[in-house]
Amino acid sequence: MKISPNAPCPCHSGKKYKQCCQPYHKGVLPASALLLMRSRYCAYALGLAGYIMKTTHPDNPDYTADSGEWKQGILEFCRSTVFTGLKIIEFIDGENEAFVTFEARLGEYTMKEKSRFLKENGRWLYESGDFS
Repeated sequence: MKISPNAPCPCHSGKKYKQCCQPYHKGVLPASALLLMRSRYCAYALGLAGYIMKTTHPDNPDYTADSGEWKQGILEFCRSTVFTGLKIIEFIDGENEAFVTFEARLGEYTMKEKSRFLKENGRWLYESGDFS
């Protein structure tokens, strides 16, 4: 999905996409796990499977060496889901481990997750999530 850089960011931050998640999607490293989490939500909304894959920790259960199949699964989820809102509930920051609890509105459904992020070689990566 294409989006204008001046459009509201799909992560629902209230900022323009170019001032919010676009720099991360273009290669800037998010300085915190919270910024990574928001940029991943945005990437799902925009169908940026490569970004999702690149920011997933190898220990994540969805991580696979078959990148073609993994990418197709992500794209199918993106196409079949309407991303209507994101609410950050809690952010626990750490030097190399952080947690973000959030609610994502996906059409009529609200998903709540506590995500775990690990920092490796200066990059935050999504490691796992517990749903409630």
